[in-house]
Amino acid sequence: MKKIGIGLLVLGVIFATTFFIKSNKKDVTIYDTTQLKKETIQTKIVATGKVIPEDEVEIKPQIAGIIDKILVKEGDQVKAGDLLVKIKVVPNEQTLNSAEGRVKSAKIILANSETEFTRNKKLFSKGIISEQEYNSIELQFNQSQQNLKNAESDLQIIKLGSSDGSSVTNTNVRATVTGTVLEIPVKKGDQVIQANTFNPGTTIATIADLNVMIFEGKVDEGEVSKLKKDMDLEVNLAAIENKIYPAKLKFIAPKGIEQGGAVQFKIEAEVIIDNEFFVRAGYSANASIITAKRENVNTLSEAVIQYNKETKMPFVEIETGDQEFEIREVELGLADGINVEVVSGISENDQVKIWSITKPNKINKWEK
Repeated sequence: MKKIGIGLLVLGVIFATTFFIKSNKKDVTIYDTTQLKKETIQTKIVATGKVIPEDEVEIKPQIAGIIDKILVKEGDQVKAGDLLVKIKVVPNEQTLNSAEGRVKSAKIILANSETEFTRNKKLFSKGIISEQEYNSIELQFNQSQQNLKNAESDLQIIKLGSSDGSSVTNTNVRATVTGTVLEIPVKKGDQVIQANTFNPGTTIATIADLNVMIFEGKVDEGEVSKLKKDMDLEVNLAAIENKIYPAKLKFIAPKGIEQGGAVQFKIEAEVIIDNEFFVRAGYSANASIITAKRENVNTLSEAVIQYNKETKMPFVEIETGDQEFEIREVELGLADGINVEVVSGISENDQVKIWSITKPNKINKWEK
């Protein structure tokens, strides 16, 4: 029993010694340091949207009818005046009957005027009626002839879409601008109508110049106040990787639109397109708008900046000896979320402490 007691006593002494050594052992942390670096700091606003042609023109027919031939396809390049579609006229029965009735009436009136003109011409040759009276009857006869021509021309337009001798045929739909055919929303056999007071008309084709594109996007209400016209943008297209298109801000909406509980403001920017890639209308895009920029300034990583919890003043720790540091207040400038501009407080040769995340330094008076 005595030996057992001595053994337990020895074990207790060993355990107590080990616990004492571990509890008094200091956890030594070696901190790395960094210095000021010359960098360019800039802040950006990112707007999401798409690129669209600056002007899209909808081509509409000048007469109602049925699509007979489509002579172009989507993606074709066309010039102003090029023939796009031919329309077969299907006249309205009521309109056709009215036009035919006007022709018949004009023929009856002309026949009567011709008889009257022939009779009075003989009387004038014999000196029975005056020249003035004869001229008046001749005028009525000429007007009757012209009225018949007009009625017949109207009837032909209703039947065929144009009159004889006309340089413009309503059944031929032509491009009004030069550009690319973006869309042809009709097909052969579709019925179309012209624009009128109560109807915008059927769109035959949409044409736009894809060399003149704009970025259309939206920004949050908290950032719109930072924007001004003619600011520079960098536009990235989702469909074209590693390509940045420069742009100029041209429009900022005066009124916001609420979306998902946030107010968004529409912006438009003119995008400078080159010939390297074919940019299609409707590509989704992101635009980076530089709101502030500082070039070649002293910077530090924002991770090394600390803040006094009472005064909210920023500070860093500068190495004064081997793993010995002192606190220095610093004045900060522009920050981009990664680096921050250091205006004053430290020099280029100062070694700035990089804080350990897993082993924080002993709490000092600045952090109380």
